[in-house]
Amino acid sequence: MTETTDKMRKALLRIRVVQGDLTQEDSDAIVNAANESLLGGGGVDGAIHRTAGPELLAECRTLNGCPTGAAKSTGGYRLKAKWVIHTVGPVWRGGSQGEEELLASAYRSSLQEAVRLGARTLAFPAISTGVYGYPKEAAARTAVRTVLYFLSSLEGETLDEVRLVCFSADSAEVHKRALDELGDRLQ
Repeated sequence: MTETTDKMRKALLRIRVVQGDLTQEDSDAIVNAANESLLGGGGVDGAIHRTAGPELLAECRTLNGCPTGAAKSTGGYRLKAKWVIHTVGPVWRGGSQGEEELLASAYRSSLQEAVRLGARTLAFPAISTGVYGYPKEAAARTAVRTVLYFLSSLEGETLDEVRLVCFSADSAEVHKRALDELGDRLQ
């Protein structure tokens, strides 16, 4: 077993897939699948803004938006989470427009922001799989792979746990399958 494989196996133990409501997650930070304006929208973005309260929108107005694949953070306000990390995933355009790299970048940027903030626990939604139309299976594989590689590369700073929070049972099953498949390859 190589040192890299050992690090990846240990990192795998820090990733959990759960079905639930992201706005109710008791974690240091949650990730908002936002649009480039960061001024609220539908799906998880709207739910986070409604739960956090008007202070979140006020702080988001000061951020001047966010490009696809990047991440910016705000306070969590009325959420259980101390911080909200806003990231913009790609709109699915058939897979030939750099969507996979942009999605991986959205996850990586969010993880980097969580480490910068000092978060020990982080909860993600299934970025881009709602109205942005990213195929769930492909998105889950990219999410799991990106989180695993990021966690296995950390030296010193630690995210104790990363949760992939899926609103539906179907999405949770797809993410669990992607996590299991990656884990099987590390055996």
